[in-house]
Amino acid sequence: MTAKSQFVPAPVKNIISHADIEKLDVRVGTIERVEDVLKSDKLLKLLVNFGDHARQILVGMKGERANTEEILGRQALFVINLAPKKMAGELSEGMMFDIGYADGLLPVLAVPERYIPNGTRAG
Repeated sequence: MTAKSQFVPAPVKNIISHADIEKLDVRVGTIERVEDVLKSDKLLKLLVNFGDHARQILVGMKGERANTEEILGRQALFVINLAPKKMAGELSEGMMFDIGYADGLLPVLAVPERYIPNGTRAG
């Protein structure tokens, strides 16, 4: 059996309304800087460009990649209307979407298929 055939998708979550989805502000941003968070074994600090502004977003991917700089310059999807959250002494101003973490897989970035202007909304 291959790794692909061993994966079993999780059950579908509870039904939500379209209004619930409309509450999320998901945007494309370019990762312009990647830094280690010294007080954490998991966290990296990203500086993300959203076109009209930049934000610091903390992500728990320190041990997931041999070279964390490989995401530098990449576009990805981010939730930008979450309340700021302090972690390991640093402030996070959003959340990066990844694919796989919730299922115990090595995560990959949720990325646009081609370049699109920073700050473009998803949905």
